[in-house]
Amino acid sequence: MNAPDRHAPDRHALVFGATGFIGRHLILALGRAGVRVSTATRSPESYRRLAGWLAEHGHATAPADLRADFTRPSLIDGEHRDVTEIYNCAGAYRFGMSAEEARRANVGSVRAIVAFAARLPRLRRLVHVSGYRVGGQDPAPWSEERRRQTYRALGAYEASKVEADAVFQAEAARLGVPWSIVNPSSVIGDSVTGEADQYLGLASSVKDLWQGSLAAVPGNARTFVPVAAVDHLARFMTLLPVDEAAENAAYWLLDDDTPTLPSLLALVAEHYRVKVPRARIPVSLVKRLPRWLTKADPETLTFLSSDRYPTASARAFAARHGLSTPDTAPTIRRWADHLAAHRFGDAPAGDRRFTTPGGVRTFELGEPDAPTVVLPGLPVNADTWAPVIAAVGRARAVDLPGLGMSAGHRDDWPAWLTALVTETGARHLVGHSIGAAAAVEAAAAHPDTVERLTLVSPFFLQARPARPARWAPLTRAYLSRVSPETLAGRLTGSTAHASALHSSVADLRRGAAATTARLLAATAEPRWREQLQAGLQSYPGHVHVIAGSRDPLTPEGLALLDTLPQVTVTIVAGAGHHPQLTHPEDVARAVRDPAPSPGSPGAPENAQGPSPA
Repeated sequence: MNAPDRHAPDRHALVFGATGFIGRHLILALGRAGVRVSTATRSPESYRRLAGWLAEHGHATAPADLRADFTRPSLIDGEHRDVTEIYNCAGAYRFGMSAEEARRANVGSVRAIVAFAARLPRLRRLVHVSGYRVGGQDPAPWSEERRRQTYRALGAYEASKVEADAVFQAEAARLGVPWSIVNPSSVIGDSVTGEADQYLGLASSVKDLWQGSLAAVPGNARTFVPVAAVDHLARFMTLLPVDEAAENAAYWLLDDDTPTLPSLLALVAEHYRVKVPRARIPVSLVKRLPRWLTKADPETLTFLSSDRYPTASARAFAARHGLSTPDTAPTIRRWADHLAAHRFGDAPAGDRRFTTPGGVRTFELGEPDAPTVVLPGLPVNADTWAPVIAAVGRARAVDLPGLGMSAGHRDDWPAWLTALVTETGARHLVGHSIGAAAAVEAAAAHPDTVERLTLVSPFFLQARPARPARWAPLTRAYLSRVSPETLAGRLTGSTAHASALHSSVADLRRGAAATTARLLAATAEPRWREQLQAGLQSYPGHVHVIAGSRDPLTPEGLALLDTLPQVTVTIVAGAGHHPQLTHPEDVARAVRDPAPSPGSPGAPENAQGPSPA
């Protein structure tokens, strides 16, 4: 954590655009420097969301809530006369806007904020966030013809940022407002955590790489799309108002060590363990091809350039204040991890991350190092267990090697399971179907470490899968193309749960279908089933079996359970092979409390054949 600077007691910062990606991290950096902060937000709801996010990130004192209304001359409601510095992170970062919409968001807001700043008696600095491709504009007034040409050539977003840069300088000079401009490059995640919730620009190319939909790398070997870590940018900005040399100066903030675009994507691909396309496509050709084919927004193509930028003054400023640029490659990898773990904005909020037990890149969600660990079944992923994890508390769900978003193969299970239970604090293993096999193997290998086993729909105590499911090529082809609706119908008998399976379908299409098909075929192997049954019988700890009434245990399975010294059986009425989808509250209650349900362990009524493991 940064130590408060000696100017902090006299500083009062007002942040516009506080709810945005840069604005939120700027408030964190100001708080760590001991600066009092007020935020200009548009509604009480947006402020409450901001305050909640800040509290989650260790910002103990909520900033003052000032209401901003860009349609009013006063601009701000609330006490602000003692503000010493303003940070303008406001505006719209969005492609596809009309010129009028972009000018209102990015040019009109600049005019209003500069005029507001000119009325503050104690203001020392107005800091404006511009951009590395648009900074350094001539502040001379624009003619209508220049405006038309610029917006036609660059598109509404970039043209509005170019115009805003010029207007900011001109208006600040006219009104006598002391200013600093920071021109950041593509802003990526926090250098320590990788956290980011901005998915445009470079992040969209990383998404295509992750999903396997990037057919060719745009540009050439010299194409340079530099990056800047958001926490580094935020700390840099907090130092500008206390440096007299930074008054009326602009700084290009970017990492000169950013690899060229092909090398950057290769770095991420190696980390993701996916293939990077060998083909490259010139930007000039991308511009001529139809958008439905390239899937590239025309407004993003101007960023694909081999240009370099005047970073010497920013490097000198950082050195003067002892601020070092985070290591490039680790920062990019952490950012890429965070993007994928949060499914590029499609995943619900919560703790999500990649870990490496046994050297296997592994996705997990829930509380880190929680003692209760869910090992999901087939053909679903950890996300399908998120409601159960939240209800259980002190729990996490972990994708098995080669399944969900985890890398690896079936051969990785022994080392992976050993690391899971001996290094990450897993003590209560909750295995669902194929996950039940992994849980039993871990408990058999480490009986003194695994304190409890909960087996949900354990396939080796149920009927063998139907014959078609035993042919891996057929299963793989089916799962690689199945829709969420069709999969929901097959697993639960209803399409009502299709939304919960979107991420599982995405994982299957990314490549998990192959491992899923092989494991599903393996569930029919008599020898493996016998080994698992023997392993379960040898385990000395408590065993809790949870099964749906519509997906029964076999008489042989029930007989085996009768031989165990400590066993509980819970039957979830009306559930099938995937009770976490159809009855998450019942499953969570059973996982928390191993007390037997009425009628257990007797065989349930209204039974039907098993679903995939």
